[in-house]
Amino acid sequence: MRSSASPSHKPRKKPRQNDAVQKVPVLANGYQSKAVKSHRPSFPLEALLWSTREGTSRWITLPLVLMVTGLYKWTLGFWGYSGFQSPPMHGDFEAQRHWMEITTHLPISQWYFYDLEWWGLDYPPLTAYHSWISGKIGALLINPSWFAFETSRGLDDPLLKVYMRATVLVSEYLVYTPALILFVYRLGRLQHLNNWEVLVALVAILMQPATMLIDHAHFQYNTVMLGFVAASFSSVLAGKVLWASAFFVAALSFKQMALYYAPAVFAYLLGACFFPRLNIPRFLAISVVTAACFGAVFSPLVASGLRDYYYGVDLSLQEALLRSESLPVDSKSWYYPVALQLAQSIYRIFPFARGIFEDKVANFWCALHTFHKLHTYSTGLIQKIFLAATALSILPPCVALGLYPDRTLLPMASATTAWGFFLFSFQVHEKSVLLPLLPMTLLLAGEGGLSPEKRSWITWANLLGCWTMFPLLKRDELQLPYHVLTLLWAWLMGVSSMTFDFSTSDQRLRPHYLVRLLHGAFYVAMGCWHVAEAFMKPPKGKPDLWVVANVLIGFAGFSICYLWCLWSLTSSVYVRRERYKRDAKRVGKAKVKAH
Repeated sequence: MRSSASPSHKPRKKPRQNDAVQKVPVLANGYQSKAVKSHRPSFPLEALLWSTREGTSRWITLPLVLMVTGLYKWTLGFWGYSGFQSPPMHGDFEAQRHWMEITTHLPISQWYFYDLEWWGLDYPPLTAYHSWISGKIGALLINPSWFAFETSRGLDDPLLKVYMRATVLVSEYLVYTPALILFVYRLGRLQHLNNWEVLVALVAILMQPATMLIDHAHFQYNTVMLGFVAASFSSVLAGKVLWASAFFVAALSFKQMALYYAPAVFAYLLGACFFPRLNIPRFLAISVVTAACFGAVFSPLVASGLRDYYYGVDLSLQEALLRSESLPVDSKSWYYPVALQLAQSIYRIFPFARGIFEDKVANFWCALHTFHKLHTYSTGLIQKIFLAATALSILPPCVALGLYPDRTLLPMASATTAWGFFLFSFQVHEKSVLLPLLPMTLLLAGEGGLSPEKRSWITWANLLGCWTMFPLLKRDELQLPYHVLTLLWAWLMGVSSMTFDFSTSDQRLRPHYLVRLLHGAFYVAMGCWHVAEAFMKPPKGKPDLWVVANVLIGFAGFSICYLWCLWSLTSSVYVRRERYKRDAKRVGKAKVKAH
């Protein structure tokens, strides 16, 4: 007889449906993913990842994505770099190698003073510590001749190139990539995106062409600083404001260009301490953590100054370089060497004495300089005008975010302030366009980020940013990687269907026709510029004609990007404010009925 006891074998539970099928959010603008509605991808990047929608764990897809994107970045290293076989000063590659040389051979007290004419250190201390670690690993474990003191300048050893490229990739995968992953998944969870949509956005961000071209082809370590910024944004999304403060101090301490985001971050943190109610303990905690982190970063410089005082080191060379008679400090006091170290580091980090702009860059002042020469005015007057214009451009987003500190609006506010700095501030590099592009691109992981309207703006801004850097990349003979990466990203993001395809009549599946007209006009202008620059020599007396045209078109486009970010931010604040008022009224009515 069959036993009446319950069987030992239990039937398996039915597998849960994949998040992509289980949850289909409707986005803020009423757009629902065309891919979900029609069960087919709406642009090529979705098509490439279409098979991962159902039944594929993120622990499988994520490593594969990181390997593929990492392979793209590593292959860029086969091309040349900034200053390759270009004496006498070479370029950014030599600058980074030289900093590894001086940090591994000289005491800390000489880092910001040594031979400033040959790529003197002009980045904050965290960059110097990173150079020290990279130089020590390369010299102790591989080849000490790469960083031999004063005899390795201008070295172009192929194995050194491999090692330096590897330090960029490893640094990126230790800081930038984990921060991006945390950010996109946290933002997607807050705004009710499913895991597959978040994965699509993550791949688009990792394949951002401007960052890849500058760090992995031209050669720099921008992704370390950008990674700390993304980690700060991610901490804000998680509600961990103290960690957000610490990570942002790390970003500032690695590259001073993180100041582009500082007003927005400050406005959010300050607003979070006052709204919806006053929170003095939080304000004090943020202040203490920020001061402590800056103190930790600069403490080796302070200690080196105290060491110089203790051993009676001759400071005449440092005094001559700094012109220390302007320091209101007694030269015989014990804290004089400390003041000397801090003053010199700040002087090197913020080089106000250099000039208006580093090169022809697509901002307001360079465009204005084309028609009205700014060097006829005094440097002091120009600096004051630049400061006033920058302050006016960053004030609206800071006020909006400070009064309504919504954590999901921090990337948009940061993009707006970064565009303001890029367009109007002092000493702007063409590579500084990476700063506003990062928070704009991060919007792909948010509400409506993959909709045609927002995706069109983000894609256009990134391609325009790459285009304005073409003269820089051409000097490094990086034309082919530039064309491959920008065209690849344009194809992945569906530029042709968003801008030039008029076959569909559904307005929800494409941007507004005015947006399509605007972006299409810029794409045509960029393409015509490339043809003219490649095949038409500029007339005599105007050798920089094509570069100036690049500046003027780029400035017009970046100004539109700034206005779009500002409009998107203010409209989002208005929507949230109205929603808050409706919720407050609903709660009030419920209380009245309860009584």
